[in-house]
Amino acid sequence: MLRHLLAAAACLLLAACTSGSAGVVATDEPIAVPSSSASSDVPKEQPPLLPEGVDVLAIPAERVISVWEHPKSADATFALDTRNPVGSFSPMLVDGAKRRAGEAWYRVFLPLRPNGSSAWVRESDIELRRIDRRIEVDLSERVLSYFVHDELEERFEVGVGTDATPTGTGTFYVWVKIRYSSAYQPYGIAALGLSGFSPVLSDWPGGGRMAIHGTSSPTDLGNAVSHGCVRVYNDDLKSLLDVPLGTPVEITA
Repeated sequence: MLRHLLAAAACLLLAACTSGSAGVVATDEPIAVPSSSASSDVPKEQPPLLPEGVDVLAIPAERVISVWEHPKSADATFALDTRNPVGSFSPMLVDGAKRRAGEAWYRVFLPLRPNGSSAWVRESDIELRRIDRRIEVDLSERVLSYFVHDELEERFEVGVGTDATPTGTGTFYVWVKIRYSSAYQPYGIAALGLSGFSPVLSDWPGGGRMAIHGTSSPTDLGNAVSHGCVRVYNDDLKSLLDVPLGTPVEITA
């Protein structure tokens, strides 16, 4: 299935993303990858490749990096262009890690269809960073919660997808940040384009990519009104404008 994702890479644009400023990535110190044991005589327990209890991002070292369906594969599955529409090399959320032949490998969520797609990258092609922020969206409550250091910073009502065009559920991350000069255009003051896509729309600007974006209409809040995006009142969205690229977004039904 992963081999068919290369064609999907051409559909990574968010609608109306011709202007705006690039977001920033997490600012914590890089995570050092523990080296493997040098002794071949006495087996030693290897230190974990990822810290426990925190989210970790893979920051691409280059615009295009190789990704593998599995580390045991001899050749890369395809080359992933990590640049988003505003020119940033967008980080990817790490979902696991393992060692193979003495090298560290990391499984990352891809900003491609189908939602939840992942692949493996080499430690030499990325830099690891902790991310201490996350966004949670509860579709049944129609509420967005924003956490920093596991402390609730903001909580407000949002608009979500209709029954015909639902908001996708799962683990995503902020893939691109775009600000707009007019608060009254369809995406309000800004859009946080996500790594995931609408479950039902593909012939849509940006290939149906979901976003958390602004709205100037307070009647959207608490209602199922969108084509799959999460609509946030412009005044509330101001508190999310500084979230780093790669910020985890968990959407639950």
